[in-house]
Amino acid sequence: MTAFSYAATVLIWGTTWIAIKHQLGVVAPEVSIVYRFALAGLVLFAALGLTGRLRPIPLRQQPFVLLQAACLFSCNFACFYAATRSVASGVVSVVFSAATIFNIANAFLFHRRRPAPRVLAGALIGLAGIVGLFWETIAGTALSGETARGLSLALLGTWFFSAGNLVSARNQRHGLAVASVNAYGMLYGAALVAAFALLRGVPFTLDPSPAYLGALLYLAVPGSVIGFTTYLIVVHRLGPEKASTMTVLFPVVALTLSVLFEGYQVTPLAAAGVAAILVGNLVVFAPRIGRP
Repeated sequence: MTAFSYAATVLIWGTTWIAIKHQLGVVAPEVSIVYRFALAGLVLFAALGLTGRLRPIPLRQQPFVLLQAACLFSCNFACFYAATRSVASGVVSVVFSAATIFNIANAFLFHRRRPAPRVLAGALIGLAGIVGLFWETIAGTALSGETARGLSLALLGTWFFSAGNLVSARNQRHGLAVASVNAYGMLYGAALVAAFALLRGVPFTLDPSPAYLGALLYLAVPGSVIGFTTYLIVVHRLGPEKASTMTVLFPVVALTLSVLFEGYQVTPLAAAGVAAILVGNLVVFAPRIGRP
């Protein structure tokens, strides 16, 4: 089950970039985030209710559900969308892959949990691969005040995502069901971003085109309902440090689709980067030599 959840998350989140491309334009990014998580939360609530799997969240645990919502379903996405206005999406992907290091650092900072040497080594190898994969994009980005702002926002969004991993792990340790927490959390996240958008005077418009609505449906159901559920299951079973190695695989899936459908040409450096990413994951997950 863990391997299935891991693979499903990588495949789903590795393809959401296609849908996000169709959401940029007519509707403000903040509003698209509201639509995405409001729809996802309602779908998940309905599915859990109809199947009898919706679990109540005790009042004393609600602040932690709200904290998870702030980190995973609102603040991080607001930062990422804002970052893409200043730097290329490939650069944002590189920064997001640093979630592996953030998770290791946060686990040590808040729980005094030292990472296993091979987890740290695998994470560093994977990050090196990501840099190689996107080196042309990084080298072609002029360092300016606007670029620095975009990179800072991407880093902040990644930190929120990492912190959300730890909050989710804490909620699961206290017996809260992943899917039920996500149902509440997604609606909380939509409400937080909606309040932010209203304070900024962002108009709530809707693009009725099939491309936008199809992208919204994909991001809400597979991208959010399924993707976050499988991801947080992996966080619970493997721990935030190992689970975050998935973030270095998302760009590999996106790159493969670009090769197949957009005519992307893989350079030798990019190929070496993909190889390093795969090696990094093998270092983390391969059975130790001599272990029965």
